Amino acid sequence: MSIYDFEVNTARGKKVSLKDYEGKVILIVNTASKCGFTPQYEELEALYNQYKDQGLEILGFPCNQFAEQEPGTADEITEFCKINYGVTFTIFEKGDVRGDNAQPLFKYLTSQKGFKGFDMKHPIAKILQDALEKNFPDYLEGDSIKWNFTKFLINRKGDVVERYEPTTTPKEMASAIEALL
Repeated sequence: MSIYDFEVNTARGKKVSLKDYEGKVILIVNTASKCGFTPQYEELEALYNQYKDQGLEILGFPCNQFAEQEPGTADEITEFCKINYGVTFTIFEKGDVRGDNAQPLFKYLTSQKGFKGFDMKHPIAKILQDALEKNFPDYLEGDSIKWNFTKFLINRKGDVVERYEPTTTPKEMASAIEALL
């Protein structure tokens, strides 16, 4: 099994096979518009613009599971991303990324690369860790996605090569992306 075995819907409801991205380097991100990590959209778009001609694709998957930080409709989400961050990479249908109702793609991604902890040097890391321990302690169990802006880097063969937690900025991932391009 690989990511190419999955079909997903764009925010506009168009079914897309991830096989369409075969041969590309892919960054899959669960996103939210009202999160402390939302400004990462800007760096994601910068990475996309810098590397798309070399074969990078960024796929954004909005999720409202984390403190209801993505309450909007598909149109509201895509408009927010475009107006506030100039997002041109593809935004997909909003859905769950953890738990029983998680999208199959995210169940697969987390089975391939587990949780290794937050980068505690990030200014929001301690706040996030404390909030999870206090309000969502079960989120810290296992390899499930812990919060918005968890990122999975996929090589040109469709293998999940790395998982980056929200406390890793997209800019910090540039050298890993370059190595795969």
